[in-house]
Amino acid sequence: MTDVRLQSTGDGVSVLTLDGRGNAMDDGVFRELRAAADTVRQDGTRALILTGAGRVFCAGFDLALLPALRALSVPEFLDLEDRASGAIAAIHRLPFPVLAAVNGAAAGGGLSLALAADVRIASADATFSAAFARVGFSVGELGTSWMLSRLVGPGIAAELSFTGRSVDATEAMRIGLVNTVVDAALLQERTLELARTLAADREDGMAKRSILVDEEIASYEAAMLSRTVR
Repeated sequence: MTDVRLQSTGDGVSVLTLDGRGNAMDDGVFRELRAAADTVRQDGTRALILTGAGRVFCAGFDLALLPALRALSVPEFLDLEDRASGAIAAIHRLPFPVLAAVNGAAAGGGLSLALAADVRIASADATFSAAFARVGFSVGELGTSWMLSRLVGPGIAAELSFTGRSVDATEAMRIGLVNTVVDAALLQERTLELARTLAADREDGMAKRSILVDEEIASYEAAMLSRTVR
């Protein structure tokens, strides 16, 4: 069982921590992630940090629950998928910066959660894998394929998705999957430092709004035109 803890640092920054065996996900975690996203929209948070307790960021869906998952009816599975996708989307669409402090393995749904952030800071021992294929699911789950291809390009995204192989922090930095790699002992400090800097910027979320809008626009010209008609 993984707990989802939401704490305020008192300076406009909130920290959302997964804490459990492998910081694994289940239906309860998805519900709590969505509730946390709703809370920080309303409580004055201006920057959010996502991280995991211990030495794992998030190992993805709890594999112990796979038999029960496969026993669900189609409508039940679709309901679960909607809650899971909705939770990740709610984090991604927050109107202020979201930072992932990736302190270990980010696999499957854990990769999806890291991708939902605007900025990813990884410890030197962090790893990333689109592990869905290894357990019979599509890399399209939780929006992974959409975000991954935009960060690393369609060719690398395809290879990582087809193989499910693990990418270490050095390679993740090289291919653009993470912004920065730091020593594990400095991860939380560096991430909090950046989050405080971003939270202090009083531009009222316009930069984040522009990025979210432009994700849905196909061309440079259309993006430029949209600025003139808002």
